[in-house]
Amino acid sequence: MRRLEGKVAIVTGGNAGIGEAVAKRFAAEGASVTITGRRQVELDRVAAAIRQSTDRVLTVAGSVTDEAHVQEVMRATIHRFGRIDIVVNNAGIGDFGARLHEIDDERWKTVLDVNLTGVFRVTRAALPHMLKQKSGAIVNVSSVASLVGIPGLPAYAASKGALDALTRSVAIDYAQDGIRCNVVNPALVDTPMAAPLMANPAMLQGILAQYAIRRAGTPEEVASLVLYLASDEAAWVTGGTFTIDGGMTIYKG
Repeated sequence: MRRLEGKVAIVTGGNAGIGEAVAKRFAAEGASVTITGRRQVELDRVAAAIRQSTDRVLTVAGSVTDEAHVQEVMRATIHRFGRIDIVVNNAGIGDFGARLHEIDDERWKTVLDVNLTGVFRVTRAALPHMLKQKSGAIVNVSSVASLVGIPGLPAYAASKGALDALTRSVAIDYAQDGIRCNVVNPALVDTPMAAPLMANPAMLQGILAQYAIRRAGTPEEVASLVLYLASDEAAWVTGGTFTIDGGMTIYKG
């Protein structure tokens, strides 16, 4: 039996990178999947790939910074699939290469609004549906930047550190309602967000020298961890922080 047979999942930022890999893997494991993202053309591309094997996929274009969009995601998912079992909060933006004194208020607010408040909005909207059915799994996609100091990304690191804390808060508040919440913390993954770095061999080599496994991760590898946490195999797992980083956070070479 497939691991998510009969489940309904929402994957934010499902139009590329880790979110795309998660959406495809979930569908292959039997889930009905709603994917969101800002660019409809990319959502259509991912949905077309999923529809080669199943028609149980829905796209809703928009931004997690927009409450009306978030409510439409929930409404459309319930209308099409009847329930919400899993939420993967993957939508996020990067902000690299500046120190704190070089960041203005608008830049700071933009990063936190997507990476942190967007997760708050989506989770808040999904929880009433999960509470009705007394079950649910939420998986948040954070970063190793929440765990170790990395130069030049204070807004991004702050948003991801707060996301880790929010995960624990949700986990403890809803555990008795049958709702689990965990967070995955990837290091460098070969995604569109990382494309400029992946295309710079000299800079990339210097970064990967800090990894015990001397390569970047793949979206599919992260998707495998997300799948476990979303599945019933992780029924006794909540409030956890799951590093997936090629040994970056432990390597002392």
